[in-house]
Amino acid sequence: MMNMLKIGDVVPKNKFVDNLGNTHSFEDYKGSKIIVFFYPRANTPGCTAQACNLRDNYQKLIEKGYTVFGVSADNVSQQNRFSEKYSFQYLLIADNEKDLINAFGVWGPKKFQGKEYQGIHRTTFLIDENGVITNVINKVKTKDHAAQILNEV
Repeated sequence: MMNMLKIGDVVPKNKFVDNLGNTHSFEDYKGSKIIVFFYPRANTPGCTAQACNLRDNYQKLIEKGYTVFGVSADNVSQQNRFSEKYSFQYLLIADNEKDLINAFGVWGPKKFQGKEYQGIHRTTFLIDENGVITNVINKVKTKDHAAQILNEV
């Protein structure tokens, strides 16, 4: 059973690696608001639609003071190819060890065409300047995700 982080929870202290190979932690972003969106897999149709929608509305998100991170279990080179292919202005986190994915509680049972399997639940967390989760979006509209986020802020 998944134990997903919820509103009021503090973000985990895990370190994570971006698509350029740099290491970060949320502590590095104290004082900034953060959007962390978890997606199942780079370069798949739904994930591409979601990531491109955030890219196309990136200016509106940073105007609201947000730093944006996308996270999946893809490795650094897969994330970097995805980012370069679609010219994302934000960083993608390569979490192939699933440290962040498990810390946020977005890994768990899923169903597709009647088969059950383990995977990433598409979920977005909005985090305030103190590292506290202020909103969780788990019914993500991939083609209109930025509007969902902007409606919450």
